[in-house]
Amino acid sequence: MSLYLSIAIIALIFVVIFQIAKASEYVSILKGEENSRKQNNKINGFLMFAFLVLGFIGVYVCNEYLFDKTLLAQPAASVQGEKLDQMLWITLAITGAVFIATQFLLFWFAYKYQEDENRKVFFFAHSTKLELIWTAIPAITLTVLVVFGLRNWFFFTGDAPKNAMVVEVTGKQFGWIFRYSGKDAVFGKKYYKNIDPATNSVGIIWDDKYAQDDILTEQTMYVVKGQPVKLIIGSRDVIHDVGLSHFRLKMDAVPGIPTTMWFTPLYTTKEMREKTGNPNFAYEISCDQMCGNGHYSMKGIVEVVEQDEYDLWMAKQKAQYLVAFPEKDPEAAKAADAEGKVNAAATEAAKAPGAKKDSTAKKATAKM
Repeated sequence: MSLYLSIAIIALIFVVIFQIAKASEYVSILKGEENSRKQNNKINGFLMFAFLVLGFIGVYVCNEYLFDKTLLAQPAASVQGEKLDQMLWITLAITGAVFIATQFLLFWFAYKYQEDENRKVFFFAHSTKLELIWTAIPAITLTVLVVFGLRNWFFFTGDAPKNAMVVEVTGKQFGWIFRYSGKDAVFGKKYYKNIDPATNSVGIIWDDKYAQDDILTEQTMYVVKGQPVKLIIGSRDVIHDVGLSHFRLKMDAVPGIPTTMWFTPLYTTKEMREKTGNPNFAYEISCDQMCGNGHYSMKGIVEVVEQDEYDLWMAKQKAQYLVAFPEKDPEAAKAADAEGKVNAAATEAAKAPGAKKDSTAKKATAKM
């Protein structure tokens, strides 16, 4: 029923528009084509000016109501992000000024220079000076913006400081894997044919001594406030994209081709919760590349903490080598030895003469 009603309403709207057009045509004939055209010209000129005013009011209202819902309302959470925000605001200022000027001129000219019998049109076919002006100014402006962009790009994709923490980020359908180098500060070798989703999700070569203290975590990456973090980015299957929107950074994750970038966090997660007034705030690492049906769910968390919190967290982590081979875990061996000693002591106690008498007495008491 609703479908037929919708079709009827749409048909009625077309009929009304058609009838209005026919009526306008009849009015034009009655008034005379020339007079009707002049009147329509004045009406259109006024509507152009009204659209200009209403359009600017709409832009202002949208900015007032929607700005707080954008990331621009939040401070950039990294040193590199601050530089990118600065570049973005410069770009918005330039393009915004050009937008306002061109839109004002476009609609104002339509209103101001509507048809007038007493005005003569000035016509010229070519102006070298004018063409040089409107070519040179945009070219210079865009060149300056490109230089800013390249400077920032080379800054956070170049060499990281020597004291930078290094984290290997691997994308997979549909999640993130993070590898830390352990105490030796060297990543072990890996080979994609060694990948085992259960115990070796990035294909570490266990025979490499540097690999035996590497730590693997999934979905949550821990970094330290104020310490540079270098990310070595790769993919296990298709092209992904490491999106760090709060840090204003992103980088493609390509199978077989490692990419890198680095950043310095400015605020801990707790501090950003206070700044945003959101007790559930969390730094997000998202995939900004369409990577399959589960792309929407490919979300990870970046926990920015103080150095002592990071040290405490790292102390609780177990090397992935020991996860894959628990029998080689010294802690597990100690626990097994302790359990064996307890069992042996219990066995010896059960074999002792006194224990047998106690057992016989208990059985006799039970029979009585």
